[in-house]
Amino acid sequence: MRKAIFVKFIQVILAALILSSAIFYIAASSALLKSSRKDMTYTLRAIDSVLDYSGDLQGEVMRLEETVNDNSSRFTVIRKDGSVAADTGVVDTSSMDNHLDREEIKEALESGSGSSRRYSDTLKKNMLYVAYESDHSDYILRMAVPFTGFKEYLILLLPAIWLSFLVALIYSACSADSFAASITKPLKEISQEMLKVNGDYTELAFETYQYPEINIIAETTTEMSKNVKEYLNQIELERQIRQEFFSNASHELKTPITSVQGYAELLESGIIQDEEQNKDFIRRIKKEAVHMTSLINDILMISRLETKEAEMVCQDVRMSIVLDDVLESLKPLAAFHEVLVHADCKPLCIYANARQMTELVSNLLSNAIKYNKPGGEVWVTITEEDKEMIIRVRDNGMGIPKESLGRIFERFYRVDKGRSRKQGGTGLGLSIVKHIAGYYHGTITVQSELEAGTEFTVKIPI
Repeated sequence: MRKAIFVKFIQVILAALILSSAIFYIAASSALLKSSRKDMTYTLRAIDSVLDYSGDLQGEVMRLEETVNDNSSRFTVIRKDGSVAADTGVVDTSSMDNHLDREEIKEALESGSGSSRRYSDTLKKNMLYVAYESDHSDYILRMAVPFTGFKEYLILLLPAIWLSFLVALIYSACSADSFAASITKPLKEISQEMLKVNGDYTELAFETYQYPEINIIAETTTEMSKNVKEYLNQIELERQIRQEFFSNASHELKTPITSVQGYAELLESGIIQDEEQNKDFIRRIKKEAVHMTSLINDILMISRLETKEAEMVCQDVRMSIVLDDVLESLKPLAAFHEVLVHADCKPLCIYANARQMTELVSNLLSNAIKYNKPGGEVWVTITEEDKEMIIRVRDNGMGIPKESLGRIFERFYRVDKGRSRKQGGTGLGLSIVKHIAGYYHGTITVQSELEAGTEFTVKIPI
């Protein structure tokens, strides 16, 4: 890359030097031509003012021959019909061609003065012709001088031009090398810093460089490294959660399976002769089977909500009907725990899956009842605010410790493991609530104080 930058830089400098030289040559040639025309016109005007047109005109012109021949110039007096009246280079002007078709003569007749450049067959040189219409007679005065433009000066200036060209090229080469280094060095430093990562994605440290674009690369690299590190941490956390989930799920399933196996073996052995005890064992087996079924259904629901693979049939759901059904199903549980439930539901509909809404409200209320105290109360309100459905479930039960608030939505997490198992829950209720709220782009928050109670707030866009 450094070599490519260097070569391109030199190419640009060479092109700029050649172009500027060409422009200078053209501009200088144009300026020299303009200056020569002006000087020759001034000379013709001076000669016009001193010539005696009434006497021997050829003699008058011949007196200028010595001065004119010093620089190979030529002076001619031309009548307006194009014939030559006098010329410094010819004694007999009658044999000379008519000059009316000459460009400088045409311009002089039209505008008072004119000029042209052409090769002279007589003098065998490139000449500059300037014609001037006399102010004192009916003649046109013309002067011709050898003119090569800027070429003759170019030969004299060539050593200086080559020297300046060489100095500019050397300076440009040094500048190009320095410029290339100023770009490639930061890139190498960034590359070397990235090689230090070696899979652990530690913090990268870059200097502040003189080019904002390179600083953007460094900042982007640093940000990307942080994102990759966070992503890897997230993957590791999810791996741990998944591993813990499988471990907990296995444990939760193993316990009822062990009980079912034990009761079944006792019944099969025929040791228990008491009919009532046999019936009790059968009831326990059915209870554990129902618990396993509930646990498996909850696991499947969370899995579908996480992967969004569940094909949910959505419709307008009246939340008052959902709340009434849930309260009716939880009456025995509330009576068993001696908990009074207060309900207030504003008339509103939400476009959702009725079963999911029932599951959400049921899990919140059952937890508030089960983890309350005898004589406790539960308040549930469903309202609408800013096009969102707000479900608030508050109780005055035991509360949740602060250190557990951040984990209560984890699968199988229990604040009081001993009491939770006695309540017969699967440990997935709040996790299901969180996933249902997330499925509808909603949120769930919790506030709790020990021995004062807990309040859950769910917000779902209507």
